[in-house]
Amino acid sequence: MIKAFLNIFKVRELRNKILFTLGLLAVYRIGFYIALPGVDQEELTRHFQSSSGGGIDRLSDYFAIFTGGSLHQSTLFGLGIMPYISASIILQLLATVVPTLERLQKEGDVGRKKIQEYTRYLTVIICVIQSVFWLKYIVSQNLVYAEYADWSNQFLNTLSFWLIGVFGMTAGTVFLMWLGEQIDEYGIGNGISLIIMAGILSRMPHAVFEVIRESSFDVTGDAKYGPLKILFLIAAFVGVVAGSILITQGQRRIPIQQAKQTRGRRVYGGQRQYLPLRVNHGGVMPIIFASSLLIFPGLIFDRLHAWIPSWNWLAVIAMELQGSGFLYAMCYVALVYFFAYFWTTVQFQPKEMANQLRDYGSFIPGLRPGKRTADYLETVMTRITFVGAGFLAAIALIPQVISEALDIPFSISSFLGGTGLLIVVSVSLDMVQRIEANLIMRNYGGFLGDSGGGRIKGSYT
Repeated sequence: MIKAFLNIFKVRELRNKILFTLGLLAVYRIGFYIALPGVDQEELTRHFQSSSGGGIDRLSDYFAIFTGGSLHQSTLFGLGIMPYISASIILQLLATVVPTLERLQKEGDVGRKKIQEYTRYLTVIICVIQSVFWLKYIVSQNLVYAEYADWSNQFLNTLSFWLIGVFGMTAGTVFLMWLGEQIDEYGIGNGISLIIMAGILSRMPHAVFEVIRESSFDVTGDAKYGPLKILFLIAAFVGVVAGSILITQGQRRIPIQQAKQTRGRRVYGGQRQYLPLRVNHGGVMPIIFASSLLIFPGLIFDRLHAWIPSWNWLAVIAMELQGSGFLYAMCYVALVYFFAYFWTTVQFQPKEMANQLRDYGSFIPGLRPGKRTADYLETVMTRITFVGAGFLAAIALIPQVISEALDIPFSISSFLGGTGLLIVVSVSLDMVQRIEANLIMRNYGGFLGDSGGGRIKGSYT
């Protein structure tokens, strides 16, 4: 493996791609700390510290994980890349029901470029809407300087604050979108995913230093993290990462037989191949949808109890819908399963796949091409999705369970599972596979050996 890392710097093109990618990620991290003018950053920090554990704090934590941005710091990159991701998901879902977008998807590169153009326009619209709501919230909480919050006496100052805030945050997201596209074209890896991963990993040193600061190897000491707890955290991190890699790479291989064709005196085809179906076909999307949706019920019931204090049952439900509540855990698992099947239904089209196999002269042994093949693929995908969704639900609940059982802050236990860990594992695997493909293409050994047999591959079930 060390030899493979050294070989990276021997390939000029690969070396330049990696350095270019790291340079743009450094630009993203620098721009992450450029504050919006007019916002009192100290008051903003105190506001989120005072609401620690509440719905708004959880919302900002999830937002930071999913987007590469942060609401704790109102900066130019505060919205992160979430508006672009939302626009991509919206158009991807619309492509399944809108015939025009469906035709564009089937037109190859020309259609994809057109959909990409629509995605950029929709991203700007979503940025404007989200930035307006965010600025309205911080103004209502008195988190801006007084001269920018009074429309009646300081109209021009207030107007300039709103214009600079909306245009600044929109421009920041558009710039991040541009950075991601530049990484896609001239760097290595998926640019948007790398930006999100960089935002997640930037929080890891703080968690590590927090553990070191409050740890002690004296068994009889009063330190928060003793030797047994530290060993457990290390073992849990290694185990969860290994399990995440296994389920991310896990595939169910369906045997495919190519029909023989005789042309003159030559016989073509007849090869036996495999159709890989991913166990975790939805990736991290089911967890993202489920955790995002579960933020709002707790906020709603908490607000209702504030309006009607005599109804104590509202406070009980609001407490159960927090991250440590049993009702929250059950709803989380149910939503993960629902969105896992929903996302698989949207992305996986067994009928279209069966028609493609028939058109290319391939078939699954023992099944007729067409409807029988489509029904078989749908049945297999339904069964393996059940297993993949169960793993996602377990990974999603591990941080909450460990945080409550061992009295560990969520900022530390979040690296033992959940969405952030899955994103980092998925993006890292994709990055490693791309680098390995470049090395093997130039006759260098992969990360697992000097021959092509040592390549990093999927795990088959």
